[in-house]
Amino acid sequence: MTPEDVDIVQSSFATVVPISDAAGRMFYGRLSNIAPDVRPLFRGDLDEQSRKLMQMLATVVGGLSDLEKIIPAAQKLAVRHVDYGVTAAQYEPVGEALIWTLSEGLGDQFDADAEAAWRRAYAALSGVMIEVAYEPSATSNQEEA
Repeated sequence: MTPEDVDIVQSSFATVVPISDAAGRMFYGRLSNIAPDVRPLFRGDLDEQSRKLMQMLATVVGGLSDLEKIIPAAQKLAVRHVDYGVTAAQYEPVGEALIWTLSEGLGDQFDADAEAAWRRAYAALSGVMIEVAYEPSATSNQEEA
């Protein structure tokens, strides 16, 4: 990710904050539509889950300018998601649901540059998360802990 990507992601997310409740619901609705196999993973209140998602996104987006600081938290989150039953393959529809939500929520403000920046940000973080949670060395490290 470039500094320009970080600026674009952060400025576009600032526009999402006022509609964060609706954005969270849109995200989970879209995710359930494109990946129905993930719906059983969310056993609790989806409004609460939506708030947690938006809080997590705010933390991640706010920390993009110093990625090394947020990577440990992302790695811990990834390991917890394994315990919830999340698979590596499910990261793809999550990314697509996120991009769709941003596009729907921001409309014309979510242009090609914003989409590309968000895709790079998601790829960077999800790559780290998938690596720590699902790579063979990660599994043996988890077993040793």
